[in-house]
Amino acid sequence: MYNAKITALAYHVPKKVVTNHDLEKVLDTSDEWIRTRTGIRERHVVAKGEASSDLAAAAARLLLKQRGIHASELDCLIVATVTPDMFFPSTACVLQEKIGATHAWGFDLSGACAGFVFAVATAAQFIHSGAHKKVLVVGVDVMTSIINPKDRNTAVLFGDAAGAVLMEPTASREEGVLDFILGCDGSGGRYLRMPAGGSLHPATNETVEKKMHFVHQDGRAVFKYAVQGMADVSAEILKRNHLRASELVLYVPHQANIRIIDAAVERMGLDPSKVVRNIDRFANTTAATIPIGLAEAYQEKRIHKGDLVMLATFGAGFTWGSLLLRWAL
Repeated sequence: MYNAKITALAYHVPKKVVTNHDLEKVLDTSDEWIRTRTGIRERHVVAKGEASSDLAAAAARLLLKQRGIHASELDCLIVATVTPDMFFPSTACVLQEKIGATHAWGFDLSGACAGFVFAVATAAQFIHSGAHKKVLVVGVDVMTSIINPKDRNTAVLFGDAAGAVLMEPTASREEGVLDFILGCDGSGGRYLRMPAGGSLHPATNETVEKKMHFVHQDGRAVFKYAVQGMADVSAEILKRNHLRASELVLYVPHQANIRIIDAAVERMGLDPSKVVRNIDRFANTTAATIPIGLAEAYQEKRIHKGDLVMLATFGAGFTWGSLLLRWAL
């Protein structure tokens, strides 16, 4: 029986940057309005024809180079996304071909903003059971592909990106994934959803005209539940492991809104200096926010071997989760 630890991590964002000032020119909004309500200054946006698998492949190649291994050594690929290249084949299959992971199987995991944490917890079980030794987990979304560019309430919130981690076994019970708590509540689905495109409302002229293929969000309701959800699940996992918030070296929350992050951190009584905040530069990249934050923190030497790290998230579904790591790099 092995614990699962992160042995490499990387991220990739598209080259194009769209600032709040750029959005001022096409939407009834302003840089000040966006910054004060969300904390966002700019976001990265894909080029025409650039898909989730392209971002995922770029992140994966950087990770493999960092680890010094070939893609053929991977056993499994888990791609957390709500913007797959297409319904099928899965984006994991597309990614497998693009990076040459010839000996790996894989699948997509749809957990919205909680997708990456769900995927890491899933990968940890493959490692823990002894089934696999190298599992690549990718959180990727091209949210601009499902956002109404004329809706100022959602168009300003999202960006495109991919983040990836490699999970491998460790014989130590004191490092790697220590615990996780995951949850969902389907009654929250009406507050944040994309109504059409699936079997319930297949694409028709009517669904397109009604803009049902774009994200629809009740921002006030999502804010309320997200603050409570992230704070509660973070407090719960600490209590279950007999830990205090002060023992955390790094807290990596989902980057949906700076006010959600700050409110959750305040409820936890956590030192703000231990919190990852990069929403100003990337906006909400859904499944990619946490791996990007984790990768940046590692690059900036904010975490070291033996440090206690918590991931926490809340997303559409509603979905939520927290995960404790004893950093092993």
